[in-house]
Amino acid sequence: MSLDLIKTGTYLSIHLTVGFTVAYAMTGSIALAGGIALVEPVINAVAFFFHEQAWKRVQARPPREGGRRWVRDRAVFA
Repeated sequence: MSLDLIKTGTYLSIHLTVGFTVAYAMTGSIALAGGIALVEPVINAVAFFFHEQAWKRVQARPPREGGRRWVRDRAVFA
């Protein structure tokens, strides 16, 4: 099993635990907290997809004089 897959799994566990704990503390309902803890990461994953698409469009634009060149030069996932 790759380290990236293990890290993703442990991060997901932490994210779900924190989400459930905060939702339970705010609502007092196990069912509602469980629903929030499961739905919120799915919504975040969709939002992240669109966030990445927007950044790809920004990076694909031709550079201006000293303008967005820094975005392309420092892109981690170029």
